[in-house]
Amino acid sequence: MVADESQYEFSADTGRIDPARVYALLTEHAYWAAGRSRAAQDAAIAGSRNYAVHVRDSGALAGYARVVTDGATFGWLADVVVDPAHRRRGIARMLVEGALADLDPLGLKRILLRASGEGRALYEELGWKPVDEPEAWMARYQG
Repeated sequence: MVADESQYEFSADTGRIDPARVYALLTEHAYWAAGRSRAAQDAAIAGSRNYAVHVRDSGALAGYARVVTDGATFGWLADVVVDPAHRRRGIARMLVEGALADLDPLGLKRILLRASGEGRALYEELGWKPVDEPEAWMARYQG
């Protein structure tokens, strides 16, 4: 589904993002953000390229995503979340397509994400695939 652009608008302007609303959306509706502090979320926003889809009439935040990147070789798409009141309207697609269009001029060689069950089909439609040699990838986890 494609979002109705007469009703919603994509933005890459971090200044339009309400950090308190992003924090609430993530901690209330995204399992991976459970336990994340507001300070940690504010730091994540400050250290990332941020994307939002807003309701045109009110400016309300309908969805949010961010990309952590060095701006030259690598990116990580993270925290894609859509307000439950706006789900099933193409908001996630609008977020991801908008973020990719914004990143395209950088010429990043690799953009990663962690795809959960519900979003996986969308990511596959947009060209993501499992990583080559997953046994070569490693992660270091702390507390």
